[in-house]
Amino acid sequence: MLLRHYFTLFSIVFLLQGCGSSSSSEKEVQPPIQEQPSTPETPEVIIENISCSSLNKLELTQASVQSQMQGFEASKAIDGSFIETNRWSTNNNQHDLILTLDETSLVKGISINWLNTDERSYSFDIATSQDKEDWQAVLTSAISNPSTTRSEYVELTESSAKYIKIIANGSDKNDGNHIVEVEAFGCREDITSSIELNDWYLSIPVDESSNSKAKSIYESTLNDDYFNAEFFFLDKEGGMVFRSPIEGAKTSTNTKYTRTELREMLRRGNTSISTQGVNKNNWVFSSAPASDQSKAGGVDGTLTAELSVNYVTETGDSSQVGRVIIGQIHANDDEPIRVYYRKLPNNSKGAIYLAHEIKDGDDTYFELIGTRSKSAENPENGIELNERFGYQISVAGNLLTFTLTRDGQADITEVIDMSNSGYDAGGQYMYFKAGVYNQNNSGDPKDYVQATFYKIENSHSNYDG
Repeated sequence: MLLRHYFTLFSIVFLLQGCGSSSSSEKEVQPPIQEQPSTPETPEVIIENISCSSLNKLELTQASVQSQMQGFEASKAIDGSFIETNRWSTNNNQHDLILTLDETSLVKGISINWLNTDERSYSFDIATSQDKEDWQAVLTSAISNPSTTRSEYVELTESSAKYIKIIANGSDKNDGNHIVEVEAFGCREDITSSIELNDWYLSIPVDESSNSKAKSIYESTLNDDYFNAEFFFLDKEGGMVFRSPIEGAKTSTNTKYTRTELREMLRRGNTSISTQGVNKNNWVFSSAPASDQSKAGGVDGTLTAELSVNYVTETGDSSQVGRVIIGQIHANDDEPIRVYYRKLPNNSKGAIYLAHEIKDGDDTYFELIGTRSKSAENPENGIELNERFGYQISVAGNLLTFTLTRDGQADITEVIDMSNSGYDAGGQYMYFKAGVYNQNNSGDPKDYVQATFYKIENSHSNYDG
């Protein structure tokens, strides 16, 4: 089934520190700074009869209030950061937060990250407008969850709008309001993704029961227009967005980092086939024993992806900051290849490098653009955040070929000889992975990695998926 995409998210970060009635962060905020009058906006032609069955993240271009506190300006509610010091705050509930969309859209939901480190609950209403004069109530008397510091998604009464107003009515502690981030969802038109997810499942870094093990979204659920406002959604162009914060549940006790990542499933929803083992769910190299090739779901393979990395961690240990894995081949316990993107906080461009792990052995690294060093200089031919690029991983027997593609530039290719790597032994099985695998567990818990994929295609010999 094709995953359907609908309008862009509205993100507004509401980060607060020490939100108690006697908290230092509320006492230390500066007096309000009056905003300068702005030039009236030219009325936009109203778009009628917008409809969509799924959700896309909507683009918020501006956040404004009647007055704002120095250091806690309204713009910080939509700056893409979920770190609590980057938030919008007020001492009272007299300042409605007005968000502007890039264009008139059908607004269907909103995700708000409130600052509630002291387990406070906020009261709020939401209204929408096409001209900032006539407002339609789309959510009334809402109360935030006092037990979570994560973003909360709420459905709204559908409306065609250019503006969204959050009417913050204070908390159960006092009249102050603190929003770390806000994101909005809806659509301009029905957008169909070109990415088929019939033979993938998704892992997200949350376990709603115990927060101890990541949640798996299996094939049938994933293909039923699965949506998660925190970790997995569509952008306004139909791109598939993956996000993974430092804080979150892991896929196993042996894993150090969080991930929002697809795992290849050649069984395509046939739950009678186990996820692990040399079977019809996984593939093997053509250098593997013939008996394994006959039992596997495919032989050799190619993964082709197009994507942009949107955000990487900026806090934490210098050996980890800015790292994210954007593609893999995973074997039973090891990884024949991991594809890394890394951008350091002081650099404007990121590096691309690969890791090849010998079975039960060490990693060998291959640097394609820049270096993986924690003190690397800005790579001359590096990849900027939000720059679109592609990669292809192809295996034929014991030869693995990785190719990096960019518009207007020559391809970069690395060939890895796996003859002595151990993956041609009997019992070794493979599966592709794509998404974001955060490689930082040392920074601010709300810091995160994010990438948008526009293409994910997998193929194998002897596989008819």
